[in-house]
Amino acid sequence: MVYPREVLNRLKWTKGESLDDATIWYVHRGATGDMMAIGGDEVLSLGRGFFDTADATIPYHRIVRIDYRGETIFEKNEAVRKAVIERR
Repeated sequence: MVYPREVLNRLKWTKGESLDDATIWYVHRGATGDMMAIGGDEVLSLGRGFFDTADATIPYHRIVRIDYRGETIFEKNEAVRKAVIERR
């Protein structure tokens, strides 16, 4: 199984790829549909269990999809995504 942290690190550190070209979708309670998307250019650092933006620290387990240059390169299983949203 591929984890979102691995995907983001690959984009950040692999020559020819760029985290700036990614869109990260994650569970955000209170947002419309409890989902929010941010650009990879907003990611300040990738930690062990979370990533940081200027406004928030977001745990990797909240990431449900990562798009890169117009293609989805990571997506959680639909059942897992529903379970995360319903736990709130």
